[in-house]
Amino acid sequence: MKIFLDSANLEALKQYLVIEGMTTNPTIMFKAGVTDYQGFAKTVLSAVGDMPISFEVFADDFPEMERQARLINSWGGNVYIKIPITNTKGESSLPLIRTLLDSGLKLNVTAILTEQQVESLHSIMNSKDDVIVSIFAGRIADTGLDPEPLMKQSVEKYKDLPKAKILWASCREVLNIYQAQNCGCHIITVPEDYLKKLQMKGKNLAELSLDTVKMFYADSQKAGFKL
Repeated sequence: MKIFLDSANLEALKQYLVIEGMTTNPTIMFKAGVTDYQGFAKTVLSAVGDMPISFEVFADDFPEMERQARLINSWGGNVYIKIPITNTKGESSLPLIRTLLDSGLKLNVTAILTEQQVESLHSIMNSKDDVIVSIFAGRIADTGLDPEPLMKQSVEKYKDLPKAKILWASCREVLNIYQAQNCGCHIITVPEDYLKKLQMKGKNLAELSLDTVKMFYADSQKAGFKL
């Protein structure tokens, strides 16, 4: 399974050897203070080298989505264009997705959360299509549902499409990395905060308990608490 950085922080690309690609989206970019989309994208492309990178369209009507997708595609052979599974009106993006795939574009179909969306995307794809299927497992879990059954089912469903890659999106904790691997996912997108915690793998829990107690004590001393 590959780990992709989910961020607009280019410095993180240099810090973590486990990173094999990068994704971003308009919300992440907005929070990072990005105002020049194309300028930022060109900077990212120079930083990632040959690693796969996903940039998302931000239009809401399909003709403009298509124009943006074709422009983004021109930025490099390692670029995947993120197309949401619907627009804001709930209208299916599948006709546009098929049009772009017929033109040879590599896509990252994003914001997938339902079994029906997984099934419908699969139904229009063929063995030549290079598509990342981004299922928002973290958002599914936010609703109180276990995302693992859908992830396992999706991995199995897409086995007949050799270029399709199932991506565990919206990582919420380090455990998700191991869950995604156990589900057979090809990719997981991970924010920088959770990449930092990967070094804790296998740490003795008794030692971690002691470290935690020491942290609480040290912080109480720094704060100068008195009773």
